Amino acid sequence: MNGGARRLPKRIGLSIFYTLALILALLLIFHNNPLEDAHTAMLKKICGCLLIGVSCILVFAWYDRLMVLPVELYQSRKLIKRLAINDFKKRYAGSYMGVVWALAQPVVTVIMYYIVFDMVFQSRAQAVSGGVEVPYVLFLTAGLVPWFFFSEALTNGTTSLLEYNYLVKKVLFKISILPIIKIIAAMFIHIFFTFVLMIIACVYGYYPSIYWIQLLYYMGCEFLLVLSLSYATCAIVVFFRDLLQIISIGLQLFQWATPILWNIDIVPDRYKWIIKLNPMAYIVEGFRNSIYGQSWFFEHFYSSTYFWIVVVALFCLGTLIFKRSKPHFADVL
Repeated sequence: MNGGARRLPKRIGLSIFYTLALILALLLIFHNNPLEDAHTAMLKKICGCLLIGVSCILVFAWYDRLMVLPVELYQSRKLIKRLAINDFKKRYAGSYMGVVWALAQPVVTVIMYYIVFDMVFQSRAQAVSGGVEVPYVLFLTAGLVPWFFFSEALTNGTTSLLEYNYLVKKVLFKISILPIIKIIAAMFIHIFFTFVLMIIACVYGYYPSIYWIQLLYYMGCEFLLVLSLSYATCAIVVFFRDLLQIISIGLQLFQWATPILWNIDIVPDRYKWIIKLNPMAYIVEGFRNSIYGQSWFFEHFYSSTYFWIVVVALFCLGTLIFKRSKPHFADVL
């Protein structure tokens, strides 16, 4: 590997992965929710075990190729941190208000939605699971905070190779760090906006609780989800520029398919699983459960298991697409 990368021996790496997969499979098999339909629970267990089994086979077959990218990212962690900070500063260089512009757009968007839905249509409260009601502006902000990050980070991650094309042409530069640089830069705004969400919660009487610590977990979940998608999209967009327009339109449709402006509980139970196939639904509901829902992520066992299986699958796919396309980037750019 370039740069003398030290990699975890294949035997040890596979042993760790298979151990974790076995533990997850056992938890999946023995997990029991007495309130759930037995047939539905059995179907979830079978599908989950099949996905875990397929993942084990794919990791065994592609272990060497899959490990290249994580090793490169770990080796370049100091450079990633420095470049991410520089990217964030450069974005607003020369502007009188600087970073304020980055904070203004999401805040103005929340205010607009609040005026339209809460004042004009008088949606004073939004029912959530368990019969709890919260002010609509809090319900809305808890959904928009993760969505703004997802939208911005995915767009920036997708264009990372195009924006830094002069680095792509440098033979010794590890271009695999470019998508994560853009995503970390977007994370700075996400952290600020998360604090805005906390302030809004306190204004409406939802004060900090132990459940708020889960916000770190869900932020990490979303970071890895966007990173996994970005490695595939940034590689494809180099050869197919129309992907940028497709993603832009797709994000608009995706926003309405995610329970951000509406409550997932209005969907009939027999169709709710379709909505939950969307991994962003897990993130959005997780933010709400952390702020005012007072439930832990492990209480939603099947949703958490499904989310991580999807993220691992997307990361593996993105890694393979990126590494396969990498030799041709310089020729196209």
